[in-house]
Amino acid sequence: MRSHSLASLGGLFAGAVLVLAACGGPASPTKGPAPTAGVVGAASVAAATVAPPTGAPTLKPTVAGVRNGRIAYGVKALDGTFNVFSAMPDGADVVQLTTSAGNHLCAAYSPDGKQIAYCADGSGAFEIWTMAPDGTKQTQVTHLKGRALFPDVAPGGKKIAFAGVVGADPHTEIYVVDAATGANLVALTSCKGKADGCSNDYPAWSPDGKHIVYAHTDDFDVNEKPVNEQIWLMDADGGNQHALTTGSDPKDQLPSWSPDGKFIVYASGVADNEAIWVMAADGSGQVQLTGCPPADAAPCAKGNDFGPVWSPDGTRIAFLRAFMAVGSNDRTVYVMNADGTGQVRLNEALSLQSVPAWQALPV
Repeated sequence: MRSHSLASLGGLFAGAVLVLAACGGPASPTKGPAPTAGVVGAASVAAATVAPPTGAPTLKPTVAGVRNGRIAYGVKALDGTFNVFSAMPDGADVVQLTTSAGNHLCAAYSPDGKQIAYCADGSGAFEIWTMAPDGTKQTQVTHLKGRALFPDVAPGGKKIAFAGVVGADPHTEIYVVDAATGANLVALTSCKGKADGCSNDYPAWSPDGKHIVYAHTDDFDVNEKPVNEQIWLMDADGGNQHALTTGSDPKDQLPSWSPDGKFIVYASGVADNEAIWVMAADGSGQVQLTGCPPADAAPCAKGNDFGPVWSPDGTRIAFLRAFMAVGSNDRTVYVMNADGTGQVRLNEALSLQSVPAWQALPV
């Protein structure tokens, strides 16, 4: 069977090797939000063709008392390993947060912005770790010796949800643990009795802590393409699991809530023609924000977009844009307005980066 999480940590994955192939590349970040001349033409999107969903947050903050802090993301080094970096939303003040052996990826800020949860394999298997926003106090949370990826810290900071393979279950499932100790492991999903390729992945807590949005895949076909990969929603205890999306196009990493809990942003599309979409929290009003029309042949000349995360104040969205399928060894974080306009590269230099996270800070 194939695990979907392994096929995608920053774009692609395959055991430790696939994890790195997904996010790898020999560039390092540099400061500056302006795109390089060679990439701008390929990646720009005509803002006039993008219509925001009715009532969607655009240029006004949707929650009070917070401001947008730093953006954290992974970067592949020359030796092939990944480390977590952070930068200001304009690309300034790039700081490397992890330096120890192994790979450090899938960063996620706690809702209060005081901690980063991430996955790392320095102890052997990929486990969930936490650290302070400045990279200090790095602590291994889980000791499962399986595979734990894509953590998300619950509102209140007491629990962490993650996707992974644990124990004798060969499927990627969604689990929760105590955020401080890694104890009290609970499986929220189960593919027991279903197809070998069944998986549940990429969990994200709702701002009120009552729900978790995630991606569910029925199976993989003979060509290793996902079968019926959709965005699903469940209660925080795993109950009331149901699909929010339908259709043949895969819905991929990573769904993210708007800070007011009214909208969900996610990626949709076939390989090399993914785009960022947004919908209401009940699955209605699905609108494409970036990329090529779904009917266009892959690869999309504008780039392959996925891994979105909403800014804490609700006005902007960060995401990954990959250009490998159109001839450039480049996958980097972009930032745009929440209606899809104003798309800008976070860093100037070509780089292979992994999915971003956005820090909330008090006003």
